[in-house]
Amino acid sequence: MGERVAVIGSGYVGSVVAACLAHVGHDVVGVESNPEKLATLRSGAAPFHEPGLDNLITSGLAHRKLRFTDDFCDAMDSSDVVFVCVGTPPGPDGDADTTAIRGVTVAIAQNLRHYHVIITKSTVPIGTGFWLGSLIEDILGPAGRDRFGVVSNPEFLREGSAVQDFLHPDRVVLGSDDPKAQEIAATVYRPILEQRIPGDIGKRDVVPLLQTKLTTAEMVKYASNAFLATKISFANEIARLCDFVGADITEVTAGMGLDTRIGGRFLDAGLGWGGSCFGKDLSALITTANEYGYRPRILEGAVSVNESQRKYVVDQLLGHLKTLRGAKVCILGLAFKPHTDDLRDSPALDVAARLIGKGAFVAAYDPMVTAVPDVPDIRLMPDAIRAATGADAIVLATDWPQFLTVRLTELRRSMRGDLFFDSRNNFDPILVEQAGFRYVGIGRGGATTPPRVIAHREQPRNADQGVGVR
Repeated sequence: MGERVAVIGSGYVGSVVAACLAHVGHDVVGVESNPEKLATLRSGAAPFHEPGLDNLITSGLAHRKLRFTDDFCDAMDSSDVVFVCVGTPPGPDGDADTTAIRGVTVAIAQNLRHYHVIITKSTVPIGTGFWLGSLIEDILGPAGRDRFGVVSNPEFLREGSAVQDFLHPDRVVLGSDDPKAQEIAATVYRPILEQRIPGDIGKRDVVPLLQTKLTTAEMVKYASNAFLATKISFANEIARLCDFVGADITEVTAGMGLDTRIGGRFLDAGLGWGGSCFGKDLSALITTANEYGYRPRILEGAVSVNESQRKYVVDQLLGHLKTLRGAKVCILGLAFKPHTDDLRDSPALDVAARLIGKGAFVAAYDPMVTAVPDVPDIRLMPDAIRAATGADAIVLATDWPQFLTVRLTELRRSMRGDLFFDSRNNFDPILVEQAGFRYVGIGRGGATTPPRVIAHREQPRNADQGVGVR
């Protein structure tokens, strides 16, 4: 018998949480106030693209383990555990905006008729869990403290693999100062911790559970994202040095990644990171540090390098084309990463906007993106060949795997120029040059061969030792 769960908010996080918890056996009700999104969810689809999510929603609805409503009172009455999954966008001061969190907390307090565990899944400023509990107490009075417990459960979901990440996580973090709430939250996650996932074939290792206090769990989320973003910025900074000295960043990071203390993940030099998490979380963490009179120089450096990487690509194009005014540039990929249609803080869009600002004409193709409202001067094309027609340069901006199957000779014939800027270091320079292009990568140092690693003895490979030929 599963737990009774309500999930408040049906965005990228909430929809995945609701569908996955229903999949492992809980009775879940998702709360969504937007009529269009609610209708989409009730029809068995997510309001955005996420591989595997539509199937889980459809299955949950069919087996009556999942439903969606806009009735907050109904959701509270039919649940004992509430996941808060509303947005926390960056505010004017760089800290996360908790307006939606406050609104949900007030609504929870007003509908708290029996004991609930309130689990914050949204990425929130450190101290929010304590504040949330105090706010509910203030509304209900001291006697209301026995009617709820607060748990921080940070999410570590990657767009494009969010379902897999939720059902098979590296770890589950539960932070609470209330032992009862802590134990109930662990019970909700028990099927995932023990990897009892319906439909899975083969035995998986149990998932580590970290149980800690509220503020520590909130810090785990920020520290994790800050470290990953810093690894990417570090690789990009080393790539700049590689260009100066003639080294190849892909071989440098391959050599680094073979050291198990370092690992190869998040060491890919390129256009830098984007999306809704890294920039927002680093900004919030920097703001928190500044509130205490501390200047986090490493975090500031990670942000600075990432911002400059986008300008660096435009400067490189200017150096090769000699002028951008009137130049035609084809951009392949607009989403901030493959396997999503998310354009939030997309490095590709930033580069496109900078090029247009310097007088260039930009045509683009992305397998999932059908509209770019924030940069209307981008001409969206139905495929890569038509996007490249008449172009002076191509910029690979998002490393969709589909682009590796594009016929390079046909791509080159459609162009006016011959510059191929591989800003994700995704292509084999030899193949690109054999098709008639001038190949330029990030930190390739004039490389003409892809990295090669020869294994002299069989070794098990894990996710942090993934070194291969691009």
